[in-house]
Amino acid sequence: MVTAIHVEGVHKRYGGKPALAGLDLEVARGTVHAVLGPNGAGKTTAVRIMSTLLRHDEGVVRVAGHDVRTDAAAVRARIGLLGQNAALDEGLGGRQNLEMFGRLHHLGARRAGLRADELLERFGLADTGRKPVKQYSGGMRRRLDLAASLITDPEVLFLDEPTTGLDPRGRAEVWSAVRSLVGGGTTVLLTTQYLEEADQLADRIALVDSGRVSAEGTADQLKALVGADRIVVVLRDAARLAEAAALLPGPAVDPDTLTLGFPVEDRVAGLTRTLRVLQEAGIEAVDLSVRRPTLDEVFLHLTGGKDKDTVEAAV
Repeated sequence: MVTAIHVEGVHKRYGGKPALAGLDLEVARGTVHAVLGPNGAGKTTAVRIMSTLLRHDEGVVRVAGHDVRTDAAAVRARIGLLGQNAALDEGLGGRQNLEMFGRLHHLGARRAGLRADELLERFGLADTGRKPVKQYSGGMRRRLDLAASLITDPEVLFLDEPTTGLDPRGRAEVWSAVRSLVGGGTTVLLTTQYLEEADQLADRIALVDSGRVSAEGTADQLKALVGADRIVVVLRDAARLAEAAALLPGPAVDPDTLTLGFPVEDRVAGLTRTLRVLQEAGIEAVDLSVRRPTLDEVFLHLTGGKDKDTVEAAV
């Protein structure tokens, strides 16, 4: 694995109160790494340190091979940062905004224009490049903001809640744009308040709580920490509920919804066996499915039951 971000034993205190308490994080180049955690877990503090906006008290942080403390200028030259609020001029067109960002990054007029055209095409905004940004939809604005953060073609991109406030269509547009970035080799560190977003986009997920990583892995690996897959059966006839429960391996029973659920190690074999047992007994099921644990359940399990609604990027 080629490492794009290396964080080791990082501490940060505010007035003696720890925001980070030994944070360790390793992000592979060309991947999306999501950071989740309850409010106050230290996620935004970590992003500010990694992007050279804040100095840490202890530990080592290297981004794109450079130390953020001793070689901050080199780090800044290799990263992009997209915050929660769009930094666009509403009165200018999309292309004009991107040209402006290019000039601010010391690109010449011709190079800034070419880069603007390239990014508009890349993010599906070529047909709207001259339209004022105030006429853009939420998803289009966010895609343009994402394009602006890539004006210098950074190796590492930090996304701080990139889809907050967007409708489902706008979120899907941003997700597609992020996937295309990674396909082009960009490394993305994503903080998000949407567990589904991490599940959809991230190659690996770090759950941060109390200033340190409490669990890390792929979405499937984290879900496995909660428990096995479950088979869920919904019956048609309430009178057969007790009989079905006696035939199945120790199910949890909900008489109000006529539902039975139980864990299985082998989802295919479990489904086949369950269907056969019910058919042989003449018990009709209106629904039979396998349900994997969700990231919501992982979050609640690993953070001691804290409300998942407090999962947000701000400290």
